[in-house]
Amino acid sequence: MSQWLDSLTTWLSSNPQWLGFAVFLIACTECLAIVGIIIPGTFLLFAVAVLAGNGALSLGETLALAYCGGLLGDALSYATGRYFHQDIRRLPGLRHHPQWLAGAEIYFQRYGVASLLVGRFIGPLRPMLPMVAGMLNMPVGRFIAVSLLAAAGWVIAYLLPGWATGAALRLPLPEGFWQQAALLAGGLALVLFFSVHSSLREQRHASLLAAGLSLLLLFGLFIGWPRLTPLDQGLLALLQEQRSASLDQLMVLITRLGDLNNQLAAGILLCLLLALARQWRATLFAGGTLLGTAVANGALKAWFARSRPEVLLEPLGSFSFPSGHSSAAVAFFLVLGVLAGRGQPARLRLAWLLLACLPALSIAVSRVYLGVHWPSDIVAGALLAGSLCALSLSLTQRRTPLVALSAKVWWLVLPACLALLGVIATWHLSAGQLLYRY
Repeated sequence: MSQWLDSLTTWLSSNPQWLGFAVFLIACTECLAIVGIIIPGTFLLFAVAVLAGNGALSLGETLALAYCGGLLGDALSYATGRYFHQDIRRLPGLRHHPQWLAGAEIYFQRYGVASLLVGRFIGPLRPMLPMVAGMLNMPVGRFIAVSLLAAAGWVIAYLLPGWATGAALRLPLPEGFWQQAALLAGGLALVLFFSVHSSLREQRHASLLAAGLSLLLLFGLFIGWPRLTPLDQGLLALLQEQRSASLDQLMVLITRLGDLNNQLAAGILLCLLLALARQWRATLFAGGTLLGTAVANGALKAWFARSRPEVLLEPLGSFSFPSGHSSAAVAFFLVLGVLAGRGQPARLRLAWLLLACLPALSIAVSRVYLGVHWPSDIVAGALLAGSLCALSLSLTQRRTPLVALSAKVWWLVLPACLALLGVIATWHLSAGQLLYRY
């Protein structure tokens, strides 16, 4: 496979006019029933994203092409299931590998709409679930709505890292950038590996381990952030190069989702709704995480007193390290992800957390894009929120695990909180755009 992949990337490097089509086609096949299991689409997507980031395609073009390709793969898979119904088991490939369909069918019947959202990030399930949805007559409108949402998160998670790598290879970055990037990425990878490993093994103190590892890396950032200038300046320059008027408007909207007042309102609403539903331990967990993160972030900002980048025409007056938007967003969405995963298998709990991290990551990246934070600020903010969320969960589950929220409670909590965030974020949006002029 390595030789074949090298040949493909070499050919695309020599023929960049075909790169956009390759991104679209690979994304489509990665989400296409049966084919997506056979073809190593994840590796191919990363490879073509690196080539795109190296100057052939802009970030917006890369994400848009992959998004459309993924949607086409979903639609073809759904249509196949809808057309063949139970006869689909006789199709080539499924006759000899019935477990491919059986696993996705069990997953879909157990979790319904949520399976399409979360299963998008689980390799063997991703291409099969849309076909199962069609086979079991999921309404077309509902499938389209879920597919549009899931594909958006999927392209960010799967294409953005590769594109950013390609762009970083192209730019003249400061000396020491790659060493610092490797060191920080290695630290984050170790935290994620041991946290995920302990969760999958259902270890009793998995949350406490995740909190401890996150705090350990956070303390490293507390000590080392003054020495991360090459990394901070390089990543900031990388994102500033992508600025455009249309993307500026989108990023201002995204960043307003993480504004203090917005997050405060959403957090209070979340806790009130959980309390009204008599979910006392969930209320304690959510309130402890959100309040602890807000207090700790404010104290740390005052302690380190780090200046912001000088990008805006009128720089913000508050301190920079750690990022308040990053910590607040990660805390809020992680709380939702943790609550969504209660009572479910470990892999599904982790997938819910991954899904919850996507909007938080978007808010964090928007802060660097808009030039109001250094990259190390948002990493520190995310680690702070993640460690306090894990610690709060560990304390809340000290004796018995948190129980799963009922569907009735979820349909009360989730739409209300997200709607409130959306309304407040779009309110006086033009004033926000003036604030971030550069």
